[in-house]
Amino acid sequence: MNPADKSGEVPVPARSRRADAQRNQQTLLTAAAAVFVTSGVDAPIREIAARAGVGMGTIYRHFPTRADLVVAVYRHQVEACAEAGPTLLAATGSPLAALVQWVDLFVDFLVTKHGLANAMQSDTSGFDALHAYFLDRLVPVCGQLLDAAVNAGEIKPGTQPYELMRGIGNLCIGHDSDTRYDPRRLVALLLQGLAKD
Repeated sequence: MNPADKSGEVPVPARSRRADAQRNQQTLLTAAAAVFVTSGVDAPIREIAARAGVGMGTIYRHFPTRADLVVAVYRHQVEACAEAGPTLLAATGSPLAALVQWVDLFVDFLVTKHGLANAMQSDTSGFDALHAYFLDRLVPVCGQLLDAAVNAGEIKPGTQPYELMRGIGNLCIGHDSDTRYDPRRLVALLLQGLAKD
């Protein structure tokens, strides 16, 4: 006999509910990140809800303020970038190709990141902590990709991961204030400059 509540429905185990909630939140964060890349961090919540296939109330239940949502997207994207590095290295025949694909994900992340300071407004200590988290997670991944490409003889040695990430970040500045500017072309030129002749 199935245990049921007074409505006659079989209760869902708490672990299953938590897993579903986690998946739903990841779907929501992925949708929000995609919207932020195309429309900026000030994009309407209804646009994010539509992309995620949820109601606006669901977003506000998980993230009461826009800053909460932006910070969660930021952390979600940092983790996605960190996990993508080793995955791309394992799945791609060329470490340089893996680096190029990873940099593309990193650029998407940076486009979102430029709106983070405005969304957090006066919480400078929170912003600084997130920046430290970003460096701790992503500099080693970038270093692993660079080392693999150097060891494969695909790029010249000597480029430090932090300096590459900083250079890419500087090329991405201004994207949100000038729709005519697409940093990806210049980032591609930067990566071409790393390749061995």
